[in-house]
Amino acid sequence: MDRKNLAILVLITVIALVAAEPALAGPGGKIARAVFESFWGKLALAVLTVIFLPLIIYVQVKEKRAERRARKDLQFMAAYGPQFDWLKIRQRIKDCFQRVHSGWEDEDLSGVADWMTDWYWQNQQLVYLEKWKQEGLRNVCKVKKINRIRPLLFAHRNGDKGHEDSRLVVLIEAKMQDYLEDRATGKLVEGSRKFKDVGTVWTFTLHGGQWKVDDIEEDNTVLAYIDMARDLPDIESTLVSELEA
Repeated sequence: MDRKNLAILVLITVIALVAAEPALAGPGGKIARAVFESFWGKLALAVLTVIFLPLIIYVQVKEKRAERRARKDLQFMAAYGPQFDWLKIRQRIKDCFQRVHSGWEDEDLSGVADWMTDWYWQNQQLVYLEKWKQEGLRNVCKVKKINRIRPLLFAHRNGDKGHEDSRLVVLIEAKMQDYLEDRATGKLVEGSRKFKDVGTVWTFTLHGGQWKVDDIEEDNTVLAYIDMARDLPDIESTLVSELEA
């Protein structure tokens, strides 16, 4: 078994150990886990951190390389349009993150529909929010602070000759509160009322000249996107062929 497959196998093992609290909540359908909040949970986390420290470092190095590649590609594309300027994109992402979470807690995403693709907005509203209302549940989802935003993958597309459908995948780490409670009694159903550090992977698609939320996933998808980024051809060579097509 080569190094890559071994790392993935160990990572899957870690995920299986920490995924003992499955739930559906928060934008994207996954609630922040509270399995490590007890004394024994914190002890188990410390032990796992020591055991898997080499893997953690390995993943962090890969994340850093992917981030450097994504920033480089965006910097190259910034010469072709202001929508690729990282500072502007970062502010757009922060606004999306705050607005989507606010709309999510209000149980109505219609006010933030312009910040999401049509498909994703309809999917989240119907599949999760309406379902929880019918089940008598409410998702409390408050963002205290965005700690870090890291680009992982940038894939250029040239739909309608205006760079439309280009995709950007970022890892967003934030301190937030995320749990499910009974609508009638306020009793905690899943998660924890404590604010905790949560990482989620957000995919944005360039639509109408604006970056819009197209997907939200758990942070255990980071490695998959890093591998995708590694396999992308150089932006300099692909852009020429796409613009000439």
